[in-house]
Amino acid sequence: MEINNLLITGRMYRELEILKERRPDKQFRFLAESEVTEADLDWADAYVAFKPVPTFHFGSLRWVHALGAGVDAFLFRKPWQSDVLLTRTTGEFGRKIAEYCLGYIMADLNQHATFARQQARSEWTPAASPLLSSIRAVVFGTGSIGQEIARVLSLLGAQVTGISFSGEAKPFYNQVCKLDAMGDCLARADWVINTLPLTNATHHLFNQALLAELNGAGFINVGRGPSVDTRAMLDALDRGSVRLAVLDVFEEEPLAPDSPLWSRPDVQITPHISAVTSVEEAAEGLLSTLEQLEKGATLTNQVNTERGY
Repeated sequence: MEINNLLITGRMYRELEILKERRPDKQFRFLAESEVTEADLDWADAYVAFKPVPTFHFGSLRWVHALGAGVDAFLFRKPWQSDVLLTRTTGEFGRKIAEYCLGYIMADLNQHATFARQQARSEWTPAASPLLSSIRAVVFGTGSIGQEIARVLSLLGAQVTGISFSGEAKPFYNQVCKLDAMGDCLARADWVINTLPLTNATHHLFNQALLAELNGAGFINVGRGPSVDTRAMLDALDRGSVRLAVLDVFEEEPLAPDSPLWSRPDVQITPHISAVTSVEEAAEGLLSTLEQLEKGATLTNQVNTERGY
């Protein structure tokens, strides 16, 4: 595929001007999202961003490259032009998210919050903490990110069950179950981790019925916010089927200041930072994909636009 004109926008568009030095044979436009016009899109062969701008249309585009791992901003409940290629950035997202999850699980196991409260009261009350090898984790999504979480947790002895639509066995999981044949694995889970992309099939997947199957588990969402029904999560926390929710993504972002999630002691909030794309990852991901396109090589980061990931 011949690509000559690349339109770069999004939060790091200025930093990505380093691309001009790496590929001086290409024409680039580096624009803030608010500056992108329909004429810019008509000029471009390639659109590079985290999400579509309000003026987005396919125009002359042959290729869209997402600067993040997720592509739901381009595909979820939006039409896609079938002759336009969609790729995504890969990078070290799996490792970043695995370490994020491990950090929160270990902090909970070692009772950091409890001892912080005791310190504030000058209270000395020793308590033993269980080992990570004693926990059972259920990871929704068995792609590269889910597999890295499973690898890290299983290396420290945790039992990890994967949940996917296919139920196909994947590395580092003790077992993988189909979504519609989970049995009692949710009732036995100490932690449930969502890594699923956002599609029609995963929208509000974690609803009242599913969350009611948990038995005091911790819940981590590092997938997509709309996969979790916020009202159902609040009800699950009230009932105790979810003991602690660690939420990095939300149905609406930024999270509204009046959201009841902010003030709950059983909710820990981070502002969508579990796997932030670095400038280096963005630049290298784009350039390597461009090189593969020019060579006609098989792309490992191509998105199946019909499936949505």
